[in-house]
Amino acid sequence: MRIGVLTSGGDAPGMNAVIRAVVRAGIQSGDQVFGIYDGYRGLVEGKITEFTRKDVSEILSKGGTILGTARLPEFKYEQVRALAQRQLEKYDIDSLIVIGGDGTYTGALRLHEMGINTIGIPGTIDNDIASTDYTIGFSTALNTACEAIDKLRDTSSSHQRCSIIEVMGRHCGDLALYSGICCGAEYIITSETGLDKDKLLKDLKSNRLAGRKHAIVVISENITDVHQLAKDVEAFSGYECRATVLGYVQRGGTPTPEDRLLAARLGKYSVDLLHEGITGVAVGIRQNELHYTPIEQALIMQNETSEELTKLVQKIS
Repeated sequence: MRIGVLTSGGDAPGMNAVIRAVVRAGIQSGDQVFGIYDGYRGLVEGKITEFTRKDVSEILSKGGTILGTARLPEFKYEQVRALAQRQLEKYDIDSLIVIGGDGTYTGALRLHEMGINTIGIPGTIDNDIASTDYTIGFSTALNTACEAIDKLRDTSSSHQRCSIIEVMGRHCGDLALYSGICCGAEYIITSETGLDKDKLLKDLKSNRLAGRKHAIVVISENITDVHQLAKDVEAFSGYECRATVLGYVQRGGTPTPEDRLLAARLGKYSVDLLHEGITGVAVGIRQNELHYTPIEQALIMQNETSEELTKLVQKIS
């Protein structure tokens, strides 16, 4: 087989480990593997190079993606995708493995509908692909967030302060939920729970009056202006309050062993599926077992916050 591999959308730690696994598993199976630079944009522009085992040496522990990534909103147009199809035909590439989130999956689905063999691998720090328990990059981003929150707790305690920490996650609250539990946050606010501002202010004031010297609030991005919220908390509760937005620091860094292992498993699994003639699917892991889901189904599945973890927060916060 002649297999193309690309990364698209936001970068995530572990993407390089997937690229390495796809290249080496493909070559081991007698395939030729081609790296496609700069996502779907690079595919349309023909930025394609055949990879050897040596090309993916020493990238296992590197964050980001050696293939680069770029957004191409125009890929939704059929005439633009036709350009991508012609590039694949030019290089005689018969199969395509794409690594990314739901936007990447949408592009892969459209190519599949055009008759191109495609496999989607979940690479996003948000953990917002519901067809898999965990996405590649989530473990590393969680570790980064936890390290930052632990440090902020130290200074928050020293200054008897309330700290509001905004983590990434877009429309999925997993980063806030998991990091909040792991760091003992008093309050965790996600896109799923929503923000009851009046209740939060009253609870923090009650805590302050009860003698609790500090508080940690972990909140998902895109819910509210956390800097304004910090001002409101300070004005109402009696706590000195500061807001910290962790931002893109969560995207970088050396991938954790968990992300590297997941990347290796899903990369090889994708090559195996192509050899079995299975395409148009998104791979993932459920209860530590590899499995695949049709891409169109993966895109509409709801990513629900774990009921068990939500109840855990209510019991121990």
